[in-house]
Amino acid sequence: MDFIVSILILGGIGACLWILFKGESHYTPPPPLTRNLPRAKAPISPPSRPIQDEPATADDKSLVLPPIPESLTLTGKAYVIDGDTIRIRKTKIRLAGIDAPETNMPWGQKSKWAMVEICKGQTLTVQLDGERSHDRLVGTCFLPDGRDIGAEIVKLGLALDLPHFSGGKYKHLEPEGARRKLANGRFGHSSIRPASKRRSSSET
Repeated sequence: MDFIVSILILGGIGACLWILFKGESHYTPPPPLTRNLPRAKAPISPPSRPIQDEPATADDKSLVLPPIPESLTLTGKAYVIDGDTIRIRKTKIRLAGIDAPETNMPWGQKSKWAMVEICKGQTLTVQLDGERSHDRLVGTCFLPDGRDIGAEIVKLGLALDLPHFSGGKYKHLEPEGARRKLANGRFGHSSIRPASKRRSSSET
Protein backbone atom coordinates (compact mmCIF):
# COMPACT_ATOMS: atom_id res chain seq x y z
CA MET A 1 0.00 0.00 0.00
CA ASP A 2 2.76 2.40 0.93
CA PHE A 3 4.49 1.57 -2.33
CA ILE A 4 1.43 2.59 -4.35
CA VAL A 5 1.08 5.87 -2.43
CA SER A 6 4.72 6.69 -3.10
CA ILE A 7 4.25 6.07 -6.83
CA LEU A 8 1.21 8.33 -6.90
CA ILE A 9 3.04 11.12 -5.09
CA LEU A 10 6.02 10.90 -7.39
CA GLY A 11 3.73 10.83 -10.43
CA GLY A 12 1.93 13.94 -9.18
CA ILE A 13 5.20 15.77 -8.66
CA GLY A 14 6.40 14.78 -12.15
CA ALA A 15 3.14 15.94 -13.74
CA CYS A 16 3.44 19.31 -12.00
CA LEU A 17 7.01 19.74 -13.18
CA TRP A 18 6.06 18.79 -16.76
CA ILE A 19 3.21 21.34 -16.79
CA LEU A 20 5.50 24.00 -15.32
CA PHE A 21 8.33 23.57 -17.87
CA LYS A 22 5.94 23.24 -20.81
CA GLY A 23 4.23 26.46 -19.84
CA GLU A 24 7.57 28.36 -19.64
CA SER A 25 8.55 27.17 -23.10
CA HIS A 26 5.38 28.71 -24.53
CA TYR A 27 5.78 32.00 -22.68
CA THR A 28 5.67 34.96 -25.04
CA PRO A 29 7.05 38.29 -23.73
CA PRO A 30 4.80 41.31 -24.12
CA PRO A 31 5.52 43.67 -27.05
CA PRO A 32 7.69 46.73 -26.27
CA LEU A 33 5.89 49.89 -25.38
CA THR A 34 5.72 52.26 -28.36
CA ARG A 35 3.33 54.90 -27.10
CA ASN A 36 4.67 58.44 -26.54
CA LEU A 37 8.17 57.61 -27.82
CA PRO A 38 9.89 60.45 -29.83
CA ARG A 39 10.07 59.91 -33.56
CA ALA A 40 13.45 59.36 -35.12
CA LYS A 41 14.65 62.29 -37.24
CA ALA A 42 14.94 61.72 -40.96
CA PRO A 43 18.56 61.71 -42.22
CA ILE A 44 19.75 65.08 -43.57
CA SER A 45 20.23 64.88 -47.33
CA PRO A 46 23.28 66.59 -48.91
CA PRO A 47 22.71 69.97 -50.62
CA SER A 48 21.68 69.81 -54.25
CA ARG A 49 24.61 72.07 -55.28
CA PRO A 50 28.21 71.67 -54.14
CA ILE A 51 29.36 74.35 -51.72
CA GLN A 52 31.57 76.82 -53.55
CA ASP A 53 35.06 77.55 -52.23
CA GLU A 54 35.83 81.05 -51.11
CA PRO A 55 37.27 83.15 -53.95
CA ALA A 56 41.04 83.37 -53.91
CA THR A 57 42.54 86.59 -52.65
CA ALA A 58 45.32 88.45 -54.40
CA ASP A 59 47.82 86.94 -51.93
CA ASP A 60 46.78 83.42 -52.94
CA LYS A 61 47.46 83.89 -56.61
CA SER A 62 50.89 82.88 -57.83
CA LEU A 63 52.71 85.13 -60.25
CA VAL A 64 52.41 83.65 -63.74
CA LEU A 65 55.42 84.54 -65.89
CA PRO A 66 55.12 84.64 -69.67
CA PRO A 67 56.95 81.92 -71.58
CA ILE A 68 60.10 82.86 -73.47
CA PRO A 69 59.87 81.76 -77.12
CA GLU A 70 62.71 79.58 -78.37
CA SER A 71 63.49 82.04 -81.17
CA LEU A 72 63.71 84.94 -78.66
CA THR A 73 61.73 86.99 -81.20
CA LEU A 74 58.22 88.45 -81.03
CA THR A 75 56.38 90.52 -83.62
CA GLY A 76 53.15 92.44 -83.49
CA LYS A 77 51.47 95.74 -82.78
CA ALA A 78 52.08 97.26 -79.39
CA TYR A 79 49.79 98.39 -76.61
CA VAL A 80 51.72 101.00 -74.61
CA ILE A 81 51.63 100.71 -70.81
CA ASP A 82 54.17 103.43 -70.03
CA GLY A 83 57.36 104.94 -71.39
CA ASP A 84 59.42 101.76 -71.00
CA THR A 85 56.80 98.98 -71.06
CA ILE A 86 54.60 97.72 -73.89
CA ARG A 87 52.44 94.68 -74.50
CA ILE A 88 52.29 92.61 -77.68
CA ARG A 89 49.22 90.37 -77.59
CA LYS A 90 49.35 88.93 -74.06
CA THR A 91 53.07 89.40 -73.44
CA LYS A 92 54.34 92.39 -71.48
CA ILE A 93 57.77 93.62 -72.55
CA ARG A 94 60.17 95.78 -70.57
CA LEU A 95 62.42 97.81 -72.88
CA ALA A 96 66.01 96.81 -72.19
CA GLY A 97 68.52 99.35 -70.96
CA ILE A 98 66.30 102.39 -70.39
CA ASP A 99 64.14 103.80 -67.60
CA ALA A 100 61.11 106.07 -67.94
CA PRO A 101 59.05 107.66 -65.15
CA GLU A 102 55.95 105.86 -63.94
CA THR A 103 52.64 107.26 -65.17
CA ASN A 104 51.80 108.67 -61.71
CA MET A 105 55.10 110.59 -61.50
CA PRO A 106 56.28 113.83 -63.09
CA TRP A 107 56.70 113.43 -66.87
CA GLY A 108 55.23 109.93 -66.68
CA GLN A 109 52.09 110.62 -68.74
CA LYS A 110 54.07 112.64 -71.28
CA SER A 111 56.54 109.77 -71.65
CA LYS A 112 53.71 107.26 -72.16
CA TRP A 113 51.96 109.30 -74.86
CA ALA A 114 55.24 109.94 -76.64
CA MET A 115 55.72 106.15 -76.80
CA VAL A 116 52.16 105.80 -78.12
CA GLU A 117 53.06 108.17 -80.99
CA ILE A 118 56.23 106.20 -81.75
CA CYS A 119 54.42 102.83 -81.88
CA LYS A 120 51.07 103.88 -83.38
CA GLY A 121 50.10 101.65 -86.32
CA GLN A 122 53.52 100.00 -86.41
CA THR A 123 54.35 96.30 -86.34
CA LEU A 124 57.27 95.91 -83.95
CA THR A 125 59.96 93.25 -83.84
CA VAL A 126 61.19 92.41 -80.34
CA GLN A 127 64.57 90.79 -79.73
CA LEU A 128 64.36 89.26 -76.27
CA ASP A 129 67.48 88.84 -74.15
CA GLY A 130 66.14 85.88 -72.16
CA GLU A 131 65.68 87.88 -68.95
CA ARG A 132 62.50 88.66 -67.01
CA SER A 133 61.59 91.71 -64.96
CA HIS A 134 58.72 90.84 -62.59
CA ASP A 135 55.89 89.79 -64.95
CA ARG A 136 57.60 91.11 -68.08
CA LEU A 137 60.06 89.80 -70.61
CA VAL A 138 63.02 92.06 -71.34
CA GLY A 139 63.97 92.95 -74.88
CA THR A 140 64.90 95.57 -77.49
CA CYS A 141 62.04 96.66 -79.76
CA PHE A 142 62.47 97.80 -83.35
CA LEU A 143 60.20 99.64 -85.77
CA PRO A 144 59.83 98.31 -89.35
CA ASP A 145 62.52 100.74 -90.52
CA GLY A 146 64.97 99.36 -87.96
CA ARG A 147 64.79 102.15 -85.37
CA ASP A 148 65.06 101.14 -81.72
CA ILE A 149 62.02 102.55 -79.87
CA GLY A 150 64.07 102.73 -76.67
CA ALA A 151 66.53 105.02 -78.43
CA GLU A 152 63.65 107.11 -79.81
CA ILE A 153 62.11 107.80 -76.39
CA VAL A 154 65.53 108.63 -74.92
CA LYS A 155 66.15 111.13 -77.76
CA LEU A 156 62.94 112.91 -76.76
CA GLY A 157 64.24 113.39 -73.23
CA LEU A 158 61.44 111.26 -71.75
CA ALA A 159 63.50 108.23 -70.70
CA LEU A 160 67.08 107.74 -69.58
CA ASP A 161 69.90 105.31 -70.19
CA LEU A 162 70.40 102.65 -67.51
CA PRO A 163 74.14 102.01 -67.79
CA HIS A 164 74.05 99.08 -65.34
CA PHE A 165 71.96 97.16 -67.90
CA SER A 166 72.78 98.88 -71.21
CA GLY A 167 76.49 99.42 -70.79
CA GLY A 168 75.90 103.08 -71.69
CA LYS A 169 74.33 102.22 -75.06
CA TYR A 170 71.80 105.07 -74.95
CA LYS A 171 73.71 107.62 -72.86
CA HIS A 172 74.88 109.69 -75.82
CA LEU A 173 71.26 110.07 -76.99
CA GLU A 174 70.07 111.89 -73.86
CA PRO A 175 69.34 115.59 -74.55
CA GLU A 176 71.14 118.07 -72.35
CA GLY A 177 69.33 118.49 -69.03
CA ALA A 178 67.17 115.37 -69.46
CA ARG A 179 68.86 113.50 -66.64
CA ARG A 180 68.38 116.34 -64.18
CA LYS A 181 64.78 116.84 -65.33
CA LEU A 182 63.76 113.20 -64.96
CA ALA A 183 66.03 112.02 -62.14
CA ASN A 184 64.03 113.83 -59.47
CA GLY A 185 64.76 111.29 -56.75
CA ARG A 186 61.22 109.90 -56.84
CA PHE A 187 61.46 107.30 -59.60
CA GLY A 188 63.80 105.03 -61.44
CA HIS A 189 67.08 103.32 -60.80
CA SER A 190 69.61 104.89 -58.46
CA SER A 191 72.07 105.15 -61.35
CA ILE A 192 70.01 107.91 -62.99
CA ARG A 193 70.16 110.30 -60.03
CA PRO A 194 72.26 113.43 -60.51
CA ALA A 195 75.86 113.02 -59.40
CA SER A 196 75.43 115.46 -56.49
CA LYS A 197 72.53 113.40 -55.08
CA ARG A 198 74.47 110.15 -55.48
CA ARG A 199 77.37 111.61 -53.48
CA SER A 200 75.17 112.88 -50.67
CA SER A 201 73.29 109.58 -50.41
CA SER A 202 76.53 107.57 -50.34
CA GLU A 203 77.89 109.80 -47.55
CA THR A 204 74.82 109.08 -45.43
